[in-house]
Amino acid sequence: APNHWLLDKLSGVWAPRPSPGPHKLRECLPLIIMLRNRLKYALTAREVKMITMSRHIRVDGKVRTDTKFPCGYQDVVTINRTGEHFRLIYDVKGRFHLHRIPFEEANWKLLKITKKAIGARGIPYIVTHDGRTIPYPDPIYKIHDTIKYDFLKNKIIDH
Repeated sequence: APNHWLLDKLSGVWAPRPSPGPHKLRECLPLIIMLRNRLKYALTAREVKMITMSRHIRVDGKVRTDTKFPCGYQDVVTINRTGEHFRLIYDVKGRFHLHRIPFEEANWKLLKITKKAIGARGIPYIVTHDGRTIPYPDPIYKIHDTIKYDFLKNKIIDH
């Protein structure tokens, strides 16, 4: 397991492999590690499965039932039952930190533009660091720019 998951040495040699998803294998944190090891909402993987299958966990506004779903940089994790919202950010040593955020901040995230192209029928689009494809962007956006994105309305808020 990567060091930034902060798993202790004595709890065993096994670690869950993240499912294929929006973030790269080495740049993500599975939901099971987040709920069991970081937030301490569960003691076992079975308890994490019961929490996710009861549809209490949302990542970027979408219910996720996969316990190995890869959460990455700037993802907003919402726990419906407790009303808590967390943003996944890096600390100064490059490890993931779950930062508690208020409700007003829980519907947007910052995205880095990784690709800009023209698709079928001449429709321009941009691709972001978490795999989102946003059609018809403003022409002022360039590669490596950061945009503020409202994932509930699927709109770019700010540049």
